[in-house]
Amino acid sequence: MNNRSYYASSLTLFLSEASTSIVGKLSQYHSQDLVQLQTNAWLAQIECLKEQLTDFAIEANGIFFEFGIPRMGKRADVVLVVHGLVFVLEFKVGASEYARHDKDQALDYALDLKHFHEGSHKACIVPVLVATEATSVEHTFTVSDDGLAGLLCVNKEGIRALVERCCFEFVAAEISGVELVADSMTWANSAYKPTPTIIQAAQALYQGHKVEEISRSDAGAKNLSETAAAISAVIERAKSNHEKALCFVTGVPGAGKTLAGLNITTNRMRTHDDEHAVFLSGNGPLVEVLREALARDEYDRKKGTEEELNKKDARRNASTFIQNIHHFRDDNLQTSSHEEKAAPVEKVVVFDEAQRAWDKHSTAKFMQQKRDQVGFDLSEPEFLIQVMDRHDEWCVIVALIGGGQEINTGEAGLPEWFAALRRSFSHWRVCYSDQIEGAEYTQGQPLAEHVAGLNAQANASLHLGVSARSFRAEKLSAFVGCVINNQAQQAQALYRNIADHYPIALTRNPHTARQWLKQHARGSELYGLVASSGANRLKPEGINIKAKITPAEWFLNGSADVRACQYLEDVATEFDIQGLELDWVGLCWDADFRYVYDQQGEGRWTYNAFKGTKWQQVSKAERQRYLANAYRVLMTRARQGMVIYVPEGDDSDPTRPRAYYGGLVRFLKFCGIKEL
Repeated sequence: MNNRSYYASSLTLFLSEASTSIVGKLSQYHSQDLVQLQTNAWLAQIECLKEQLTDFAIEANGIFFEFGIPRMGKRADVVLVVHGLVFVLEFKVGASEYARHDKDQALDYALDLKHFHEGSHKACIVPVLVATEATSVEHTFTVSDDGLAGLLCVNKEGIRALVERCCFEFVAAEISGVELVADSMTWANSAYKPTPTIIQAAQALYQGHKVEEISRSDAGAKNLSETAAAISAVIERAKSNHEKALCFVTGVPGAGKTLAGLNITTNRMRTHDDEHAVFLSGNGPLVEVLREALARDEYDRKKGTEEELNKKDARRNASTFIQNIHHFRDDNLQTSSHEEKAAPVEKVVVFDEAQRAWDKHSTAKFMQQKRDQVGFDLSEPEFLIQVMDRHDEWCVIVALIGGGQEINTGEAGLPEWFAALRRSFSHWRVCYSDQIEGAEYTQGQPLAEHVAGLNAQANASLHLGVSARSFRAEKLSAFVGCVINNQAQQAQALYRNIADHYPIALTRNPHTARQWLKQHARGSELYGLVASSGANRLKPEGINIKAKITPAEWFLNGSADVRACQYLEDVATEFDIQGLELDWVGLCWDADFRYVYDQQGEGRWTYNAFKGTKWQQVSKAERQRYLANAYRVLMTRARQGMVIYVPEGDDSDPTRPRAYYGGLVRFLKFCGIKEL
């Protein structure tokens, strides 16, 4: 076995080796107890391929069984490298039809290799669904500019002809920039740099995979395992020294903060179950989507096995792993009126998006009005630290902080966490990333003021500085920052560096935007429409932000469901999608965040809110920051590219004249974005 597959061989040796020997090697490395069904499936695949591949028995051609797809935490049934082409075969032994789900699975494996496997970047990758008992179908061999072929379907008797024709037609096509694989073993062992969606990552970690298996490890990206090790070191020291510690992890949008938090939680749950580690988030949609994704995945994986469980139990299991921070707060509030305040069972808590915790005014108002807590006068950070401080010996809080991500009234940001520590918990040890002094984290206040009087140490490993979400464009976050900060020339320079790998298009037509998304998405890649929660005057264009989505259905239900994102009917706002992501985003931009030019040609952002029947200017700096951050969130949700739709406007409608939108289009074009 090489480090990629359970079985790897040249086709020459494969054809001469006994089938039982091959099955034995596959069984040796299988991580689960084998059942007869799996053994029979392997035997069927082996016998089929031995019969079909006799004409390709040369040393350069290779075959790999159970080829690892780390981003998805899964394995492709068979990968063939024949005459320099890479065939990804998804076998459905005994199947008599080519099911849509199976097609998507085969294509997703091929996409994963194309995007994240270094040896596949310039190779021709051919996804193939083998339904062994299905009828034969006509094939049209097509290859996109990036070298990914269209999905092909075949039965067990047609593999030879399919491989022959693809090899012949590829040579005849002379596709520029796509190269033949010279050596199959070198190809297989090339670097793998996966960047999972947060949903895929949560599922893989929940199943027991390590973060190293599903995350990038190249020098160009901050190693998530390094951050995980730094957090674990804080926990182990606190445990050994009987101290209480608060660990701040920062990062650019999409850098993997949530993944790091989920990794710590699953790892501590698995190896230190006495700590009762828990992942907490105040982001309701994120909690809902991840819980449902984990529950559906566990239900499907265990269906038909001895561990089979119903959906209700699967959801209950997921809810113990990921909890809503407000439920955690309220559960511990119930004990606060007792003379002896009980410590929570959890000794390690990970707070996701901790910058969104409420300030003192908002928390006190809520507690007094909604929870009947007369005289409550703590901010949410101070109350949460107080709850964990009830432990007699040790505990650790891991606070995941996103810079410039506060999007709602009353969100305190990082400064309130430090203020709470200085007021009441100076005995805690504080570890923070060395990048925390940036204005997007400290809101312009000097770091020295925040850490004054605290036992605080900086740690470079606690900052994730490279976006893993936008794996095609690591400078996307910087580009978006320049757009939001009205730095057009800097944005233009950055966009030149990302345009070839991360397309951003501009259109004035909503139908064109929808078509662009459909044309770019492949396999089960997610795509959908997003808009600001203040985009009230997109309604005449058929985009109604008041029609609330159900996040779990929107993200998870698939393209055939009218409630799903791919149906392109329901639109998600920054509150629905923060912390989550799509592969392709259609950003619908309204006049709430408006760009205007003066008579001298100088441009600036204006901040607006639609009240009653007209737009009103937003004058408070805090609300302006929330509005800018809303668009920052929306512009950083796409992993692979986005189209920005800006309405034409209508001069006969005083709420959306053309002038409200023209300045924005002019500015975006100056930033380098081309109109379709």
